[in-house]
Amino acid sequence: MLKLFLSMTLEEIMSKLGELSLKGMDFGPERTRSILDKLGSPDKKLKIIHIAGSNGKGTVAEFTSRILKEAGERAGTYTSPEVYGYFSRFKIDCEDISEDLFVKAFGDALSVAGNATRFEVETAAALYAFNLAGCRYAVLECGLGGREDATNAVCDNTVALISSVSLEHTDVLGGDIESICRHKAGIIKNGPAFFGCCIEEPARGILKSYGAEVARTELIKDYRISPDGEVRRGNAALAAAAARALGIGEKAIEAGLEKAPSEGRCEEIFAGGKRYILDGAHNPEAFKPLAELLSSTAEVKEIIYGCLSDKDVDGCLEKLRGLADRITAVKPESPRAMDIKKITAACRRCFDNVCEADGVAGALGRAEAETVVVCGSFTLLKEAKNWIEKKL
Repeated sequence: MLKLFLSMTLEEIMSKLGELSLKGMDFGPERTRSILDKLGSPDKKLKIIHIAGSNGKGTVAEFTSRILKEAGERAGTYTSPEVYGYFSRFKIDCEDISEDLFVKAFGDALSVAGNATRFEVETAAALYAFNLAGCRYAVLECGLGGREDATNAVCDNTVALISSVSLEHTDVLGGDIESICRHKAGIIKNGPAFFGCCIEEPARGILKSYGAEVARTELIKDYRISPDGEVRRGNAALAAAAARALGIGEKAIEAGLEKAPSEGRCEEIFAGGKRYILDGAHNPEAFKPLAELLSSTAEVKEIIYGCLSDKDVDGCLEKLRGLADRITAVKPESPRAMDIKKITAACRRCFDNVCEADGVAGALGRAEAETVVVCGSFTLLKEAKNWIEKKL
């Protein structure tokens, strides 16, 4: 059966994945486990670092992957959503997966997918690809929650990490912190588990009851982390705690933390005499690092903001109140985008100087501030970065 899709082209695979997208979400690890078993259980051949959290999962994954690379360990990294390209969700040694390996792994996974969803196929195919590439480690970011997430189909994990806990996806995870903690703690298995230092009570106590320990930021206080800030340092400490549990030395930990980029998360680019900040934060809690960064400088600032229709636009913008001289509302290029009039109205509730633009490129073209921020959704960032890089 595995030979059925081996001759598929990349275009055919992407078309098939597009068809699976129409099925939407369906939770539970059983279908992913079935695919993995049919592929020879690649997860059992990998040491897995599993990451859950309301925010910060991608940052922790990046830190962890960089540390593993500095330690000379071959590792695969699986994250979502994409920031600047689809292949960037599947990395080996911090580099995007090759097309040949992608076609092989996804062709085989699709041939045994049954009635699985797209995310379930992607999860199984990523683990299969990492095994085919000879990885020793796999860094897995949960898609949603933890206990019922497709990534929790893995039989075991070496370390479990929980970056943050806040009210999110309450229709799926439950309407209180305790319920959400139970979902995220569902990734805790036989190995050690750590949670981020920014997590507060009652979530902290609940996670401790599952055997998790706090990751201590004082153990990385002398490391150079950029951009700096309390939340990012907390995420760095979480990755460092995992590395120590794996027996990785401090030299590799320090180098990995200092070399880790910040793609789409308070990412700074200097071009044409301006500082651009790209941030895919899309819920109020996730805006804390950006607010912290903007509060630390006094120059003239402008925000370009857009979001998807299911987001707490007022809660997000409230975090940025008073931190910019002007805000421009834009509509993301997504079928899930919020109506531009609603975005603009929300901007006016928090800012005095509000503009509206047809798109990110148009807003960037007329931005005059020393610091220009593009935020609210990862769907904005690719267009923004392409525009900015033309100025380099």
